[in-house]
Amino acid sequence: MAADPAAKGQGMALHTKMLLGFLVGAVAGGVAYEFGHAVDADGLKQTLPWLQVVLTWVTQPVGTIFLHLLFMLVLPLVFSALVLGVVEIGDPRSLGRIGGRTLTFILVVSGIAVTIGLVAVNVFQPGAGIDPAVGQALMAETADQAAGIVERGEAASAMQVLLSIVPRNPLAAGVEGNLIGVMFFALMFGIAASVVRNPGVNSFLSVLQGIYDITLKLINWVIQLAPYAVAALLFTMVASTGFAALRPLLEFVAVTIGALAVHMFVVFPLLLWFIGRMNPIEFFRKAQPAMLTAFSTSSSSATLPTTLRVAEEVLGTPKRIGRFVCTLGATANMNGTALFEGVVVLFLAQFFGIELSLGQQVLVLLMCILGAIGAAGVPGGSLPVIASILVMFGIPPEGIALILGVDRLLDMCRTTVNVTGDLVGTVLISRGEPADPVNPAAGDDLTTPIASR
Repeated sequence: MAADPAAKGQGMALHTKMLLGFLVGAVAGGVAYEFGHAVDADGLKQTLPWLQVVLTWVTQPVGTIFLHLLFMLVLPLVFSALVLGVVEIGDPRSLGRIGGRTLTFILVVSGIAVTIGLVAVNVFQPGAGIDPAVGQALMAETADQAAGIVERGEAASAMQVLLSIVPRNPLAAGVEGNLIGVMFFALMFGIAASVVRNPGVNSFLSVLQGIYDITLKLINWVIQLAPYAVAALLFTMVASTGFAALRPLLEFVAVTIGALAVHMFVVFPLLLWFIGRMNPIEFFRKAQPAMLTAFSTSSSSATLPTTLRVAEEVLGTPKRIGRFVCTLGATANMNGTALFEGVVVLFLAQFFGIELSLGQQVLVLLMCILGAIGAAGVPGGSLPVIASILVMFGIPPEGIALILGVDRLLDMCRTTVNVTGDLVGTVLISRGEPADPVNPAAGDDLTTPIASR
């Protein structure tokens, strides 16, 4: 058993502190938005100097430094975790079985997610309810930002996405943030290491285990800053934009969040209960640190260190499974992103009056599943993918400008679903696999293992 956090003088569990930081940041940001803006002679809202100082010199730097610390650890964590996970799985037959189950989980659950989103948009028709004049005004406000996204989306052809999986230079892939290329190299590296396993390889694997352990220790230190960073990130978002942008797009936001909630609180619990043989309430309670980090950072990659900690030491899944599934899942298992992409494509088709047949919507479903796998696990990483899908179906891609005002909130929500899906997949794929040898708990409040299932 891990030591009681209160006995160590902490007094409060880390995930409780994170939740408190989330609430404080959201409420304080709402108050700051109301009292930190003034309307000028032209009727435009201007940020008052005191709020600009707080945002520029306090909350934005705190949030940005926290994100940089997490991203700093992603590359060594991804490479070491995936190589060690592949080696620990052992023979190619076991690797093929676990890899096959992981791929099946990703495709099936992402397909369910997109289907939920498409059904919701067809039923509630949010795109048909927006006044075209209001929509055009909203698009004009973010036209420049949308133009850059559309340009990246048009350049991101299916072939280029496919080619990026196999990096010409793995070091360059890491520098450019091409995590899926790094993961491919790590998979190949791990498979070769598991086949060779001579004394030199074993020595290298010991070094790699040391890198992994050091990275986890650094994560433990960084994650202690999470409550303050969560408060700063939420304060910055709410104090800067408020919730005014939600009003014209309220039905779109409601449909998207409602569909994500169905996937999160209906599909995931059913999978956990019937396949994972785990109490969903217990799962969500233990997954809180990863879910809160995902919501505040809007990045599966930045959340990966916390996701791995929760999978291995809170949910108690075998390390080799957690390392393999969660690391791959940070880029490939994007249930929430796939759902969001489908909703946006149909929403914009409705807004521009473009009818999509049932066959075309099935094709949208397939493209969203594949597009989510290729989306970057960073804030807004799915937007260029959406732009490329819109071009395919003749929907004006500049329509993305319509949703940019509310994308930050929706990005936070879909990232939470993505990360939760990684943990659900780890629990399901761990079912029936041999447990790890019992190790003493590390003693922090993220490392309380559950009883062996």
